[in-house]
Amino acid sequence: MLRGPYRPSFFTNLARVAVVGSSIYWWGARLSRCTFFYLCPSSLSPMPAKKPDTNVKTALRVIEIIEIFARETKPLSLSELARYLDAPVSSCLALLRTLASLGYLYEAGRRQGYYPTGRLLAMAQRISKADPILEKVLPSLEELRDTTGEAVVFAKLDLVNKRVTYLDVLASPHPISYVAVAGAQKEIHANSLGKALLSRLDSDERKKLLSDGDLQAYNKRTLVSLAALEADIKVSLERGWFANLGESMDDVGAIAWPLKVSGNDYAVSIAGPLYRIEANMAEHAKKLRVACRFLEQNI
Repeated sequence: MLRGPYRPSFFTNLARVAVVGSSIYWWGARLSRCTFFYLCPSSLSPMPAKKPDTNVKTALRVIEIIEIFARETKPLSLSELARYLDAPVSSCLALLRTLASLGYLYEAGRRQGYYPTGRLLAMAQRISKADPILEKVLPSLEELRDTTGEAVVFAKLDLVNKRVTYLDVLASPHPISYVAVAGAQKEIHANSLGKALLSRLDSDERKKLLSDGDLQAYNKRTLVSLAALEADIKVSLERGWFANLGESMDDVGAIAWPLKVSGNDYAVSIAGPLYRIEANMAEHAKKLRVACRFLEQNI
């Protein structure tokens, strides 16, 4: 997405959820940092144990509530939340009371609605500081962002959901720039990071990963066949960068390169308006490879 002057806030960045076993992970970001904070499902409600599908639905409702606050950025009444959730008022009331009792929401005033407390931010900051990977790569990503003037994205391949997951996004200082948030998930085939990460798999693994269904065409530039992707990966490895030049969004361009950190494959991209990326592609690619090489050798 291209957007004008952008000032990220904590609540506008809260975004995603993962449910693993009996645990719920809310995931979002402080500024451009990807963080996780943990809640035990049993503490979300005093009610007796529910069926697994009901527990998952309740977990998703909690995340939807946080996302609604992030979008609306104002106190919301019980009836407003119920309408946004398309859920019974009684169900919403139980969730709001539980979240309030745990210190995640508070009543702004009589009949003024609920709003998240600072506890979310405090937990996010605390856990962000202990992130085992992002804290190590951040200085190099910041330097790359500063020297190129474009947004920098750090990502990993999600093989289960078959998506590229943005782990960190450093915003460009330009008023017109590429805007994304940590936790965003993108199609592999129409993303420079996705192509870079695909290059770390062998051809059989790539075929297995992408052959479940048709590859979505966002426009005429999108590569929608395995043969075209294989050819693009080969060319990209030879020239020294992977590109997405308007393949998913007409006016956005990006280049990426893969790297291995602590035994795992990641990728870094430089993204911005298509005209700026195309005009500086070779120079940006050189700086990108230097940054990735430094990270591989020093982490």
